[in-house]
Amino acid sequence: MTGTQKVNDFESLKPHLNQIQTRALVIGLLALALCVVGAIMSPVQFFRSYLFAYLFWIGIVLGSFALVALHHLVGGGWGFAIQRLLESSSWTLPLMVLLIAPLFFGMQELYIWARSDVVAVDAVLQQKEKYLNVPFFWIRTGAYFIIWMLFIAFLNKWSKDQDRTADASITSKLQKISGPAILLYVLTVTFSSIDWVMSLDPHWFSTIFGFVFVIGQALLTLAFAIVVVVMLSDYKPLSDVLARKHFHDLGNLMMAFVLLWAYISVSQFIIIWSGNLPEEIPWYLHRLHGGWQWLALAIVIFHFALPFILLLSRRTKQRKQLLFKVALAMIFMRLVDLFWIVAPNFHPEQISVHWMDVLAPIGIGGIWLAAFIWNLKDKPLLPLNDPRLKEAFQHD
Repeated sequence: MTGTQKVNDFESLKPHLNQIQTRALVIGLLALALCVVGAIMSPVQFFRSYLFAYLFWIGIVLGSFALVALHHLVGGGWGFAIQRLLESSSWTLPLMVLLIAPLFFGMQELYIWARSDVVAVDAVLQQKEKYLNVPFFWIRTGAYFIIWMLFIAFLNKWSKDQDRTADASITSKLQKISGPAILLYVLTVTFSSIDWVMSLDPHWFSTIFGFVFVIGQALLTLAFAIVVVVMLSDYKPLSDVLARKHFHDLGNLMMAFVLLWAYISVSQFIIIWSGNLPEEIPWYLHRLHGGWQWLALAIVIFHFALPFILLLSRRTKQRKQLLFKVALAMIFMRLVDLFWIVAPNFHPEQISVHWMDVLAPIGIGGIWLAAFIWNLKDKPLLPLNDPRLKEAFQHD
């Protein structure tokens, strides 16, 4: 079968993708419109819900950037199966730059260190004021986005150039840039998670916190990629190359990230709990009382224990529909875990779920999904001119 015929098969899917894209955009805009109404009634709650939703969706964008760089370093059929999904997802970063704008107006509602009256009577915040201040916060945020944008732009551009020119030397360029990309990804996500999330409680700190976000983003992105690749696996050219082994590899990788996430999370808990320091332990006390403990229990069971047991089975990983369901559940549990991390900063005494906590992720997600589909339709589902492609699938 020729490359042109393969692309034509994907072309036949595009009208259906157009329908999904339109519906996602409409639903997203309606949900955000309702959140704007909510912002008029309760601006504080709007900013809290919006921050939570934004953190979830940018997690997929940044995780896609990291995983596509990892793929260029190690190769393999599993990576080629999801490469174009990851590239399309990462290239939605310009949209996320625009969508972060509302948070600029909610700094004082979100971060107590942004309130001069609070800082004036808090010795700890005065010590951290050189780092935790609004101008420097946005300077750092701008630097993060510039770094991410540069690497994502090069990774996408060179991949597209290789599609057009079949230049084998581009593979070497992709590999050389991917190592520094992963290193800077870890550093920038670590510091951005400190700025955007950990500073919600500026008296608390954890040296492991940033890495929890790094692994969480990778796990969320891989689950999302599995869901999408399963949905596209019956269409050429993916249907020509994907076999049970590739789904098995993706399942193994997801299980590895589940285990690594659990290890990092438990390590953080044990270190802080055993230290029992007054500036550290309240963070967990707030999340283990007032109803939040049931959410924590659900995370332990459905984010770690059950997925781990299911992914131990070869049958789960090799049957794509079963793997699809596990990945879909993991996406939901990543949302729950992020809510458990963020929301108790605002409601430490009692668990609280506002209707904007539901609509904000739907709103941002609808717009993001429309942009993702737009990018996905712009390229073939496989990098057909990458010289490693044939070798990877022949080896598999």
